[in-house]
Amino acid sequence: MPWMFDKREYDAPQRMKALLAGKEIIQTPGAHDVLTGLMAKKLGFKALYISGAAFSASRGMPDIGYFTVTELAEYVRGLYQATNLPILVDVDTGFGEVVHIPRMVLEMEGAGAAMVQMEDQKLPKKCGHLEGKELVTGDEMCRKIEAFAKTRNKLMLLARTDAHAMYGIEEAIKRAKMYVNAGADAIFPEALKTEAEFKQFAAEVKVPLLANMTEFGKTPYFKAKDLESWGYKLVIYPVTSLRSQMKAVERVFTAIKNDGSQEAEVKNMQTRQELYDLIDYAGYGEFDEGVAKSKYL
Repeated sequence: MPWMFDKREYDAPQRMKALLAGKEIIQTPGAHDVLTGLMAKKLGFKALYISGAAFSASRGMPDIGYFTVTELAEYVRGLYQATNLPILVDVDTGFGEVVHIPRMVLEMEGAGAAMVQMEDQKLPKKCGHLEGKELVTGDEMCRKIEAFAKTRNKLMLLARTDAHAMYGIEEAIKRAKMYVNAGADAIFPEALKTEAEFKQFAAEVKVPLLANMTEFGKTPYFKAKDLESWGYKLVIYPVTSLRSQMKAVERVFTAIKNDGSQEAEVKNMQTRQELYDLIDYAGYGEFDEGVAKSKYL
């Protein structure tokens, strides 16, 4: 039956906790649109990630905190409704100061998020693999985390620290421990550079840890099983789908512009039937037909 007709309850945080309690690392691809999320589910992924960078880019904006909490919540809601998978949502710096955190929590819980990722940068924030970032103090971040912990219902918090790039791994570890003490459920050490750093971080911070396998960044491409063996519970591929999609769109649009036809690229496209199967087109017709034949007289 199509997802639209499912009966379900909001249990995403519990399901995320269950995944984190398991033995295997949770491979978590970024889903910049709902079709991408449905494809990830079809291929067997158990959780999804919403990247602030990909969400911004999909709207033609840079990753500097331009979108609003209500814009993000609308997308989270649609992705969760369609996939019913636990979603980790990048909320950047939390959409404001301490007093604004409860609004973010309310919107994300209402949209169906399982966990949110909040970072310790100042606005305008930047991609964690770019230079020129500025951080709030550890104390300021802890106050935001405390505000989150006091107002959440079941929503989980993954605290990201960008301290490594500016102050080194010792400061990143120090901040991570502070954030855990303030109420964070998991930690995201951004832009680590070596296997040794990943191992050191995991040895000293004893909560679920996330590794970011973004492209074109400062972190090498490590395999999921290696990260798992080093003590990491989540690995994200935040912008991979968007980058791949846009390169394919560029290729086919170039063919249309130059050749006057897309025919040469049809072999690289998802077929009509594959799309219909992904969205369960037939299921909607079956539902309609079933209701149309119901008899009440």
